[in-house]
Amino acid sequence: MGREPQLIREQGYWRGRFEAMASDCEVLMEVGEEPLAADLLRIVSQEAWRIERKFSRYRQDNIIHRINTSNGIPVEVDDETAELIDYAALCHGLSEGLFDFTSGVLRRVWTFDGSDRVPAPELVGQALEYVGWEKVTWRRPELILPAGMEIDLGGIGKEYAVDRAARLVGEKADVDIVVNFGGDLFITGPRRGGGVWNIGVQDPCPDGPGILAQLNIRKGGVATSGDARRFLIRDGKRYSHILDPRTGWPVDGTPRSVTVVATTCMEAGMLATIAMLHGREARKFLEAQRVPFLIF
Repeated sequence: MGREPQLIREQGYWRGRFEAMASDCEVLMEVGEEPLAADLLRIVSQEAWRIERKFSRYRQDNIIHRINTSNGIPVEVDDETAELIDYAALCHGLSEGLFDFTSGVLRRVWTFDGSDRVPAPELVGQALEYVGWEKVTWRRPELILPAGMEIDLGGIGKEYAVDRAARLVGEKADVDIVVNFGGDLFITGPRRGGGVWNIGVQDPCPDGPGILAQLNIRKGGVATSGDARRFLIRDGKRYSHILDPRTGWPVDGTPRSVTVVATTCMEAGMLATIAMLHGREARKFLEAQRVPFLIF
């Protein structure tokens, strides 16, 4: 699939497809006119690409790169970036440090490619010196990031893009749609006549049965976090790619998959991610949140 969006007519709705944020993205629209469907697809895809350009850690021409190469010099950020930093800081506090968007530097020593290359403890310890939101000075709109540290908003960026795109469509037309970016999605309202949207939960295992479960949803955000595709194995022990930012080591006992339904995609994503970081206590954590969820 290329970067150019594709529009397909299906059973009573239009399906628009494109690629963004290393994901297959789609928008389902119950509209009759093709020009309107094409316009809504354009709105969704352009917003996804805008957010990707602005917040991707892989680019060298955006605010994230400017922050991560600031070497301790204060950086003033715009309102949108400040809102995301505030939200990530809130997630850090609510999770008691389990969600830490400075932990991306641990990629310097961990590569989860299915091999047995587990890094030496001293290397993990060295990388851990550059992890910790508490080491950052944030006085909105100014952020001071110590040299060697990085921030990564990828843990909330895709969910943010989903919610933003859905909101923009709502400002354009009074229609109910599904915005789905790589399995993280938002449903703006029920199908015509009050019907539900049927959402399949994909098995994260490449050789799994495919669809683990089906959700019937009229409105809300859905996000899934999985732990099946990226790992290491040494001496019979499996090392999850879900890293505890407080220790620098994989979380023990992570579920294979966690799916959460919430008011927004961002909220669902936050809860699914934090649940994975709780490892064997994931179910207990989710039960305490009083939100619908699936765990495997």
